[in-house]
Amino acid sequence: MRKVLSLLFVVAMSVASWAQVSYEVIPLPRSIEPGKRGEVFTLRQNAAVAYPADNEQMASNARLLAEYLHQDAGFVVEPKADAGKTAAITLSLGLKSDNPEAYRITVSKRGVAIQGATEEGVFRGVQTLRKAIGTEAGEQVELPYVTIDDQPRFGYRGVHFDTSRHFFPVDFIKTYIDLMALHGCNQFHWHITDDQGWRFEVKSMPELAIKGSVREKTVLGCNTGLYDYRPYGGYYTQDECREIVAYAAKRFINIIPEIDLPGHMQGALHVYPELGCTGGPYEVWPIWGISEDVLCAGNPATLDFLKRVYDELCDVFPSKLINIGGDESPRVRWQQCPKCQAKMKELGLTREAQLQTYINKELDKYLSARGRTIIGWDEILDGGLSENTIVLSWRGTKGGIEAARQHHRVIMAPTDYCYIDYYQLRRDSERLYAIGGYVPLSKVYSLEPIPAELSEEESKYILGPQVNLWTEYIAFPDHAMYMLLPRLDAISEVQWTPKEQKNFDAFTVRLERMEKLYDKLGYKYCAKWE
Repeated sequence: MRKVLSLLFVVAMSVASWAQVSYEVIPLPRSIEPGKRGEVFTLRQNAAVAYPADNEQMASNARLLAEYLHQDAGFVVEPKADAGKTAAITLSLGLKSDNPEAYRITVSKRGVAIQGATEEGVFRGVQTLRKAIGTEAGEQVELPYVTIDDQPRFGYRGVHFDTSRHFFPVDFIKTYIDLMALHGCNQFHWHITDDQGWRFEVKSMPELAIKGSVREKTVLGCNTGLYDYRPYGGYYTQDECREIVAYAAKRFINIIPEIDLPGHMQGALHVYPELGCTGGPYEVWPIWGISEDVLCAGNPATLDFLKRVYDELCDVFPSKLINIGGDESPRVRWQQCPKCQAKMKELGLTREAQLQTYINKELDKYLSARGRTIIGWDEILDGGLSENTIVLSWRGTKGGIEAARQHHRVIMAPTDYCYIDYYQLRRDSERLYAIGGYVPLSKVYSLEPIPAELSEEESKYILGPQVNLWTEYIAFPDHAMYMLLPRLDAISEVQWTPKEQKNFDAFTVRLERMEKLYDKLGYKYCAKWE
């Protein structure tokens, strides 16, 4: 029978230093089987961490483990290739599993062994070990004997971040990735262009970022009509993006870039007004909401522009998944545009929604030739989907259910559970800096990503859940981190842990331990839970 080590067992340990160690981390591992009570392995300062020689990913895992233990607990270990029996911690491959992220941690008299099905699995085990050790190691750590067998429930475990409404520095993007790694997340959905700022450098069109990233003013509050009248801008160079991609890859996190189209394009239309239906002029939008000005679907130059952008995007981001947006794109301009109406007649289309599908399918063919798959928000269902498109269901679960029944892959991110720009505490100060409704920690934790309406076969099309952090009212790193934590803890357990093992009360006990780590690392978080 599978045994799970309880917190009561840890608290009851007679040796004081054992109380510093708990294998019940966030996200909760699938199986934690304790050894005989009273048996421990003593991990001492300057112990060796062995990894296979000639495997750079495993060497990176060992270096990161050393870095984590030093920053978290002031504990020093030394990575050594093929250290053999002299090593206190051994990282290895060879675990038999169909899940590439599966790992096993064994603590015995021989030391600590982390074995993975792949290098990625070993990295997930490294994160569990660091969280188990915690923040107060001292000169040595006494680790109770244990066997942990673990693997994630979902292969797609996403976290989104909007850097278009407000720009965030490269160092904070790396911190965001570190937080994802700590929580076992593996897909960083990076929203880098929008009406309020184009923040990706396109070298063949340099003015796109130089001019398209700067709005001349920003509205104060929720579209009050009052402005600060200060230029606001910033964009990421391709070299900076490559640096971030490499940083994430070492932590086994894939970066999915999003160039939102055909709406949310005023940053681009400001620079290239001929791509709009009216010809402009357009400004980089200083307010929040949904602009009626979108790319002209009937202008052949529109697809040429998009292909040039995506060519450079694909050169920078190796992700097999590319998000093309598709949300909140009004069609009022297309209804009035002679070029769009002519294109509809040429293609035999009867609804403007089908124009968006036409653009999507053209991009799908273009990106498929480069080995990429497109993701779009659930509005892309309106005009019909191309065969390989992945649907990101955000307007509730209805779009995801419809897509799964059509045998399209789905990412679940319904607003009521997954929009963490919504406020998390019932108090007025929270609502001033949140765009939408109320999504407390408990609501995020309660998400079940596979709707009960789906059959077993249809359920296989649900790739996993994702939380989204939009930044209309979030301008600074500390505020972004406060909105992320601890709701990232909740979604990470939804993403990783089998639903039958989830328990909110037990989760909040484990969360108190995570808060100690946040305090040690200087991370801002919401200390109250609802």
